Amino acid sequence: MIKKEEICEMRLIDSHTHLYSKEFEKDFDQVLQRARAAGVTKFFLPAIDSEVIEDMLRLEEKYPNEFFPMMGLHPCSVKENYGQELQIVEKYLSERSFVAVGEIGLDFYWDTTFKQQQFDAFHKQMELALQYHSPIVIHTRNGMQETIEAVKPFASRGLTGIFHCFGDNSETAKQIIDLGFLLGIGGVLTYKNANLGETLRDISLEHIVLETDAPYLSPVPYRGKRNESSYLTFIVQKLAEVKGVTVEEVAEITSANAEKIFGQ
Repeated sequence: MIKKEEICEMRLIDSHTHLYSKEFEKDFDQVLQRARAAGVTKFFLPAIDSEVIEDMLRLEEKYPNEFFPMMGLHPCSVKENYGQELQIVEKYLSERSFVAVGEIGLDFYWDTTFKQQQFDAFHKQMELALQYHSPIVIHTRNGMQETIEAVKPFASRGLTGIFHCFGDNSETAKQIIDLGFLLGIGGVLTYKNANLGETLRDISLEHIVLETDAPYLSPVPYRGKRNESSYLTFIVQKLAEVKGVTVEEVAEITSANAEKIFGQ
């Protein structure tokens, strides 16, 4: 368990958190206070669709040195109106800078009705990322290899980013790293049957950023409950155990990686 004095010395970055979501309406101040106390200094906010933009930007306005928004259309939000949603994304990107285009990608877990539209939205947003010299943050579920193949031609043109919520095998990790992308590691690392620790054992920390994906995917011992950014300490602890290094080393390297990829 990470000691209190170790937390004080650590500087953590949550590279993927939805703290703007309704799940935090009633106790946001306490959630933020706990995160700060745990050493979390920066929070990177992925967009989902136009409905969350106002809440996301409100956090940035209130805490400009801590909260950094992205802009993008989540694959699960790709529906009949995805063209209009993409126009909103493009409008925001043309008007101001964002730390990344995200979260974008492919998700064929729940529904494949809009599979082709998901590919179209993904490709168009990767083009926008190149146009605005921005990294991307990728969400992929039940479509990892298809996602990697979609990214390849854009990576060859200089696109970089993060494969958020990585939980796959060593071969997949190598493909992602070879593209020049980082692995976003969160609560799944702490799950007993995930085998993610084995995958990460031989992967350099230089290729990893940490995330919570709050309010989703809480780490053990909070699995099944609402996630929050302070729980990043459980992910740091587990990754340090897996790698056989100190929690300070994990925190320092992964935080530097996040700042480099996002330019913040």
